[in-house]
Amino acid sequence: MESSVPNICANCGKGEEESNNLKTCTACKLVKYCNRDCQIAHRSQHKKACKKRVAELRDEQLFKEVEREECPICLLTLPIDLNQTAFESCCGKNICNGCRFAMFMSEEKDLCAFCRTPPESSDEEQIKRLKKLMAKGNGDAFAMFAGYYVNGTRGLPQDYQKAIELFLKSGELGCASGYYNLGVAYDEGRGVEVNMKKAKYYWELAAMNGSINARHNLGSVEGESGNYQRALKHMMISATAGHEGSVGAVKVCFQNGMITKDGYENVLRAYQQRKDEMKSDERDKARDIAAADGVLDGD
Repeated sequence: MESSVPNICANCGKGEEESNNLKTCTACKLVKYCNRDCQIAHRSQHKKACKKRVAELRDEQLFKEVEREECPICLLTLPIDLNQTAFESCCGKNICNGCRFAMFMSEEKDLCAFCRTPPESSDEEQIKRLKKLMAKGNGDAFAMFAGYYVNGTRGLPQDYQKAIELFLKSGELGCASGYYNLGVAYDEGRGVEVNMKKAKYYWELAAMNGSINARHNLGSVEGESGNYQRALKHMMISATAGHEGSVGAVKVCFQNGMITKDGYENVLRAYQQRKDEMKSDERDKARDIAAADGVLDGD
């Protein structure tokens, strides 16, 4: 915290009584300077410690568990599988398929489960709705619009470069899927050169915004790079959030002696608890029906 930073300039030693303008290093928060000249003069001495602390601060943020988004209707945590949710362009809400199924089975089956708005009547109306949400700063709307450019749907041409721009804006607005899809683009070379460093960077941003799928991918990337402890940390977080693939990865870590039996069993219990918390009869029915005939398929 800033209060623990020595109240003197790290370069010239002046204190508050001599300099009324001491500023904390914005990167590491470890030292203060009375002016820009002192900061530049001290850079060679401070650079190593600053870089180390910046990495520590980033890891503190990266490995912090993030509260995940809930369905605004049933208030259950949204499923990890994005095919089990839908973004509604009328109200800008992410709704689980369970609540959409319940609405579908009612007399108002053609209306949005949240705001009761009728579905769009054309591609043009859908685009108009999204642009209205985008103007209000809805990151999910930017991500959906980007998806149309990726696939060349809704009357839009396939344009990966435009999609990249929209995914980036989506992420900057706090939408985890925007950053996640940027990571996928750099991982697979969609509209950009394959660049795993950038893929990892954007998956880290996505994970810090609550993307469990990005977290799982980071575990795989770290494992492939030989950073097994970091890989395990990511997989444990995503496993306890309910990611089935991550549970399998943690099991492999247990078999290789990287985690104790008690630790592994704790992960399994947390995984099952989170799965139970995301489960409902409506969601199960919606999944079964969607698998059978795609009645709840979204964009």
